[in-house]
Amino acid sequence: MTAIPLPSCSFCLIRHGETTANADEIIAGVTDVPLTQVGCDQARALANRPWPKPIALYASPMSRAQHTARLAFPGREFELHDGLRERDWGVFEGQPLSHQPIREDTPLRGESWPDMLLRVQTTIIEICAASEAVLPVMVCHSGIIRAARVLWTTGDVGQRPPNAVPLLFEKSGDKILEKTT
Repeated sequence: MTAIPLPSCSFCLIRHGETTANADEIIAGVTDVPLTQVGCDQARALANRPWPKPIALYASPMSRAQHTARLAFPGREFELHDGLRERDWGVFEGQPLSHQPIREDTPLRGESWPDMLLRVQTTIIEICAASEAVLPVMVCHSGIIRAARVLWTTGDVGQRPPNAVPLLFEKSGDKILEKTT
């Protein structure tokens, strides 16, 4: 098995604020759903957070990630990156979370897990390479964070990441460690 290349630097992933689909426990990978009031408040709570060094801000093109980025980083420019979008769950979009298939199965008309892992790997490596001595901060989705864990940390998806909590994927030699900041 070939080793997966590491990103060139540490990076931060932030799952968007709570959405109506999160609150209703509905699958909404590529379905565009709004933030709840709680989700807006979660995002706003990040606005006064101190960052360790200058950042380069990126967001998924989904409105929930863009809205979170605007509330969490008011007045700050961010770049949209299609590679940060959530997984397409195909025929399972809009279904209760209890109907979600096993991650390794490819949903009809959806994105396969190996394809998503490759997309996330390519995207994060590309963003890190372009960030040049600043911390890349990416407002994205649960699936992106879980894929990053599989690719570079524990090899396991772990628990569903919390909404609007910065997770630092810190590069340390030939390892990446996930830390809540």
